[in-house]
Parts: sequence; structure tokens; C-alpha cells
Amino acid sequence: MDGDLGDFLRSRRARIRPEEVGLPSHGRRRVPGLRREEVAQLAGVSVDYYIRLEQGRGPAVSDAVLDAVARVLRLDDTEHAYLRAVARPHRPAGRRSAPRVRTGVQLLLDSMERTPAFVLDVRMDVLAWNAAADAVFGYGRAGPDGRNIPRHVFLDPGSRDFYPQWSAVAAQCVAHLRNLAGHHRDDRRLTALVGELSLKSEDFRRLWADHPVRECAYGVKRVQHPVAGLLTLPYETLAVAADPDQTLLVYTAEAGSETEERLRLLGSWGASQVQTSPR
Repeated sequence: MDGDLGDFLRSRRARIRPEEVGLPSHGRRRVPGLRREEVAQLAGVSVDYYIRLEQGRGPAVSDAVLDAVARVLRLDDTEHAYLRAVARPHRPAGRRSAPRVRTGVQLLLDSMERTPAFVLDVRMDVLAWNAAADAVFGYGRAGPDGRNIPRHVFLDPGSRDFYPQWSAVAAQCVAHLRNLAGHHRDDRRLTALVGELSLKSEDFRRLWADHPVRECAYGVKRVQHPVAGLLTLPYETLAVAADPDQTLLVYTAEAGSETEERLRLLGSWGASQVQTSPR
């Protein structure tokens, strides 16, 4: 994913008007937002240094310079961390061992009988899940591609019915994947996933080109389940301390809500399906 640094900085320059940072806005501008020389001036570095930084051909850049650029471009904490990740020299590509979920984590998942929960890796592959998550998302019946969230969102036509707010889900998915890609630039399978989605999905290409960056730590997901109907599911993302490349996503329902009742009924329906299925 070469070029990420330059694309990111240009996208962030474009969203800031000169008058917002105390610069005159008169005169014809070929591009929206700040010019490169203006960013350099405000960050306290030479124009040549900043141009080389944006082109990805400069020397190893210091935290002080990155902090100054982040201040000028008004990056939030997630974008600032992303800038630091993509500005560093590339690490040599290495091979990752196949991700495995520890037995204790699976036991934790299984203990949450009415709470959909699953474990994701840095490629947004679902590595493990509990019965409640299977009842909602169908991970037990899906193949490996169906258990990758970006592939499901962009390549499965049924996802647009499953997510009533598909556009918001798609934008969030890309922003989170972009953030992961910035912090795991040596992951060949992640790079291949981005290439596959870019080739197969026009929507993904368009969203990816905007260079969104977001850490999806919490929020609300709405799904239209074919059996249970509309489910409104707040979620929290928790780090798996012993496995830094894994995160635990836990979906909850407000006490006394229709979603809570529907999850209870869905759990009962799922259990009956398992009991009556042929062996």
C-alpha cells in the first residue's frame, strides 16, 4: 500500500481552509485546502522537507515533526496515530502464524449465552464466536469468505438488506480497515484483501480513495434479521491483552427493549435448529 502517506496528507490538507489557520484565502488556488508550502510554514519545517515527506522519500521523520504536522492538519488521536504508523520506514514483510483463539477466550464467549460476541483479527476475519453471534450473523454456516466482515459488506449482495444503514456500515468498515492497514503494513494478506476489494467493488474503491481513518471502539449496529426482524445492537470493542492482534466485539441490547426480547427468542430458535438438524 505504497503512497498511503502522501494520499493521507493530501486528503487532510484539502479539508482545511486557509482562513481557519490564520492565512489569507485570496488568490486563485488549483486545489482546495492548504498548499504544501503553507503546511510546511505552519509546522516549522522547510518546504523541501515537507514535500519529500508527503512524497514518501524523506529520511526517518521525528515525532516532533509528525506532531507539528498533525497539529496543523487538526488530526484527531486516531489519525495522529495513523500518521505515525505510515510515516515510518517500511518494515520487511514477514509471515504471521495462523491466528488462534485461546481456549480461555472461547470459554468466555460461550459463557455469554444471550450476548452476541466474537473475536476479530487485524484483517477483520471472525476467528471465533458464540452461539448468540451465530444466531444473529450466521458465522457457523458461512465459509471463510463469509466470515470476513469487509468481504461480507462489499461482496455479498445480501448485506444491503441485512444492514438497513448499509452506507454508514460500509463507510465505517473502510475507515476501520484503513486504520488497521496503516498499523500492519507488513501483513501481506491484509494488503491482498484491500487489493481484492478494490478490484471487485466500486463502492469500496470510492470510499478507500477518500482515505478515511477511524478506530471503531464502540457504536450501534442495526441489522435486519430474516427471522427476528430489526435488531438494534450497541457494541463495545475490547482488546485481548495476551493476543494484541485480536479484539473482542460484544453486542448488547438495552434492558426491556424489543431487541432484548428478540435476541432471547432468536436464541431459543437457534437451539431448536441445532437439536433438529440431521447429524
